[in-house]
Amino acid sequence: MLLIGERINGMFKDIREGILNKNPEPVHYWAKRQHEMCAGYLDVNTGPTVEAKDQPVVMEWLVKTAQEAAPLPCCIDSTNPDAIEAGLKAHNGKAMINSTTADQWKMDIFIPMAAKYNAAIIGLAMNEKGVPKSAADRVALAMEIVVNCDMRGVPMEDLYIDPLVLPANVAQEHGAEVLETLRQVKILADPPPRTTIGLSNISQGCTNRHLLNRTYLIMSMACGLDSAIVDVDDDALLDAVASVNIMMNKDIYCDSFLKTFRSK
Repeated sequence: MLLIGERINGMFKDIREGILNKNPEPVHYWAKRQHEMCAGYLDVNTGPTVEAKDQPVVMEWLVKTAQEAAPLPCCIDSTNPDAIEAGLKAHNGKAMINSTTADQWKMDIFIPMAAKYNAAIIGLAMNEKGVPKSAADRVALAMEIVVNCDMRGVPMEDLYIDPLVLPANVAQEHGAEVLETLRQVKILADPPPRTTIGLSNISQGCTNRHLLNRTYLIMSMACGLDSAIVDVDDDALLDAVASVNIMMNKDIYCDSFLKTFRSK
């Protein structure tokens, strides 16, 4: 289970202020902290306050600053193609692009970029019409992304399909459809694409957020989830992941399995 740390994002006050003041300390702190808490990637996002013209420079700074503090690859998160490419150019190791939708014009930009830089890419199961309600419609859009990646030379192990989780308090019926999408995505190709979700979306605006996040992550893992963008600074969530790995026979049981999971 690949955990992608969500915390280096300009939507958070400390990261936003770090960006505006060119202060590396909050980025360094969260890069190191998320590395200690089992993150495999660092999601890096300039946030909504950075103007489009400034995003490439800011993204380059964020990627370099994060990687100088922790030996982790970055999930470069932006809707701005220039910012994505600036981050890829500055990146050490195998980056991940977050993300493309199933709109053809976006796939024509981001999928060749992934191939050019040998990066993984997240494909969102949505298009200009929005997020579909049913699993069948999500899977149809996922298939379009699969076909485009295959045509452009992006291997399936580098493609992460995101069925798009929506908040339980406003789109409760979508939760089960996302789980079914996770199951069906695994039969779209051989080898199959991988899967991911932005976990905190399920609890946005809800009470008991940590409980909802942990519960939905466990359910998703049982349906074949390969990765998730999460708050890795949540001990109970990490314990849940370690427990699921044992019960799904992905890790070998030992009495210290919680400690062993973190040590890896």
